[in-house]
Amino acid sequence: MTDSDQNNPEIGEAANSPDFPPPPLEQQERMVEAILFAATTPVTTRDLAARMPHGCDPAEAVAKLRQRYQGRGVSLERIGDGYAFRTAADLGFLMQSETIEHRRLSRAGTETLAIIAYHQPVTRAEIEEIRGVAVSRGTLDQLIEMEWVRMGRRRMTPGRPATFVVTETFLDHFGLESARDLPGLSELRAAGLLESRAPDDPMRVPLVERHEDDDVDPDEPAEDLFEDD
Repeated sequence: MTDSDQNNPEIGEAANSPDFPPPPLEQQERMVEAILFAATTPVTTRDLAARMPHGCDPAEAVAKLRQRYQGRGVSLERIGDGYAFRTAADLGFLMQSETIEHRRLSRAGTETLAIIAYHQPVTRAEIEEIRGVAVSRGTLDQLIEMEWVRMGRRRMTPGRPATFVVTETFLDHFGLESARDLPGLSELRAAGLLESRAPDDPMRVPLVERHEDDDVDPDEPAEDLFEDD
């Protein structure tokens, strides 16, 4: 029965009249199938009965329909008091999709990574001395989690501080055979990544101009290492 038929008083009264015989069970199954297919939420048998012609047995139609859909790509599942079509459990993996999210390192993360790459093995204190600011623990933790940085040998100095070096994953990501293949100062300066003036310390890699909000506060979550595109 179409919506226009339901709106027609004569057809509606005839279909729901006790004297009007119900359609065959096979037709009732088709009605239930159509209703459930178009529904956005599970439908109860009471709702089905309210929409189907008088004398129909939606519960029996649902039972037959569930048997018909056994072993198919979709199944008719009972959800609470209602019924709905769902993807077969063993085929759920087909509905999964993978997306690649591109995120940029923050300025603090970029500078820390660059210092490690060019000065490795380097301690945290040396990184802070070069940058001129404290290094957030979250910054190093995230670089290690990304497998771009790992801990190296401890320095044979008081306190035996740990050192940090870049990994093969880092080299592979940037298409480098070794850390020796990193671009030189002249190349970085030509690309506009470094200041044109010579650094005060020739062994110190000059970095891009720093702003007050560049660094990750130690109390902030590690996710701040990244910036959304």
